Amino acid sequence: MACSFRRSIASQLSRVLDLPPENLIKSISAVPVSKKEEKEEADFQLSVDSLLENKRDHLRPDIQDQAKRLAEKLKCDTVVSEISTGQGTVNFKINRELLTKTVLQQVIEDGSKYGLKSELFSDLPQKKIVVEFSSPNIAKKFHVGHLRSTIIGNFIANLKEALGHQVTRINYLGDWGMQFGLLGTGFQLFGYEEKLQSNPLQHLFEVYVQVNKEAADDKNIAKSAHEFFQRLELGDVQALSLWQKFRDLSIEEYIRIYKRLGVHFDEYSGESFYREKSQEVLKLLDSKGLLQKTVKGTAVVDLSGKGDPSSICTVMRSDGTSLYATRDLAAAIDRMDKYNFDTMIYVTDKGQKQHFQHVFQMLKTMGYDWVERCQHVPFGVVQGMKTRRGDVTFLEDVLNEIQLRMLQNMASIKTTKELENPQETAERVGLAALIIQDFRGLLLSDYQFSWDRVFQSRGDTGVFLQYTHARLHSLEETFGYSYLNDFNPACLQEPQSISILQHLLRFDEVLYRSSQDLQPRHIVSYLITLSHLAAVAHKTLQVKHSPPEVAGARLLLFRAARCVLANGMKLLGITPVSRM
Repeated sequence: MACSFRRSIASQLSRVLDLPPENLIKSISAVPVSKKEEKEEADFQLSVDSLLENKRDHLRPDIQDQAKRLAEKLKCDTVVSEISTGQGTVNFKINRELLTKTVLQQVIEDGSKYGLKSELFSDLPQKKIVVEFSSPNIAKKFHVGHLRSTIIGNFIANLKEALGHQVTRINYLGDWGMQFGLLGTGFQLFGYEEKLQSNPLQHLFEVYVQVNKEAADDKNIAKSAHEFFQRLELGDVQALSLWQKFRDLSIEEYIRIYKRLGVHFDEYSGESFYREKSQEVLKLLDSKGLLQKTVKGTAVVDLSGKGDPSSICTVMRSDGTSLYATRDLAAAIDRMDKYNFDTMIYVTDKGQKQHFQHVFQMLKTMGYDWVERCQHVPFGVVQGMKTRRGDVTFLEDVLNEIQLRMLQNMASIKTTKELENPQETAERVGLAALIIQDFRGLLLSDYQFSWDRVFQSRGDTGVFLQYTHARLHSLEETFGYSYLNDFNPACLQEPQSISILQHLLRFDEVLYRSSQDLQPRHIVSYLITLSHLAAVAHKTLQVKHSPPEVAGARLLLFRAARCVLANGMKLLGITPVSRM
């Protein structure tokens, strides 16, 4: 695979440059296929610039000159068949038959681990990682921000798990706070037990909307809501049992809906877990002299020490009850005790950036040095996601809309196959479309949502990736698997074959980039290019009517492309379909 070629090139370079091969591995990169002209080019390049990083500008020799001088000292061997120079690079072309044989064997042998066994990850220590994502509020809208947090957090957890880390996925529910005072009162006034049992999320939301409306006009309702929440905080058995029922039924419903998304959690935590522990946090802040009482009776922490308003964080209400920030401090301390994590990642929208800055700063001030291991992955806002019923209120609305639109699309396409379960296929293809649309840009960017763009079958969409996967799968179904035992690399020397092989060579680098910055767009763009290359090859490299030896080799190439496509899709949280 790429790593054995990189190592071979690095060994030769290390002798000439008198540097350990390990220092050179990451400077040798596979040349992206998309940047190539029609003529076939090198497979790997060494950036001479990266070797000179430590030299000051006035000491740096001319890069082009350096590249030429270095190339002259290197020799071709059984692995490298050609050495040339580019703009500040030394380029290496791998022996074509060796390239073909090595890449295809590696893809088939490694299966779902292809690209993850690379040299690039060899010095990666296995870590305990906690990822907190999704985190909807019970009785409130499951808005588009929660949907983004769910698919981004799932991707990060998938990637970390694939790299061999021990990952704990936490859903930190908004299951405490004043809304439960309103909800408890509202349910006693307008709630129906049978509606709660049959559709808890919908019914609790309706009750919450209605009680909010009434409380605005009727001070008695607002007062009894406040009293209900105080009863909860004091541990009143009746109030707590109603709250527990709301929570349990909501989680049951969430689990069912997350299953449709292909997402699971190891722990359903929530703010309620930390209502007592947050009191301990307040005592600790006080004992360190960090707590300040305001005129209104609330308690704040001044992180600047100079009264800067943007650095003041409120941690207690005037009635002594805790706030979101206090509960987040308690949760972080508790998770460190419970999981002893090496990294904890919070996936929320960028509006919470300051909140996490404050939380991390308070933990540091409290003496918790492990706060350096905590990381906030922020994402941008999606505008304009509406379903036919109007604004998105529930995740299920989005899933139903996806399924409906995709079924209509599939019905209008002549090539659609007879499917055993068209609803399931429509949902999987539709989810791929949604995820690819979301992951194409920087996570921090805002974007305007468009259903029409999501479901285009032509163009760089999730529908195109699923279509390519299904098409390659049907080749295997049609012609069988007998070609796996032995194949002749000489039968795969056309430019279309070489382009796919060169692209497969790069998969480990793309995974490495995504593992460094936690951005899925590198993988998305890689898979889109792979699908385009496979589509071109599918047209030009016929399997039917070709001699058996040629047909077998081509089928192996298409199988390798499909395997890597499926691996990448699964990391993104997409279930590949085999027919559509």
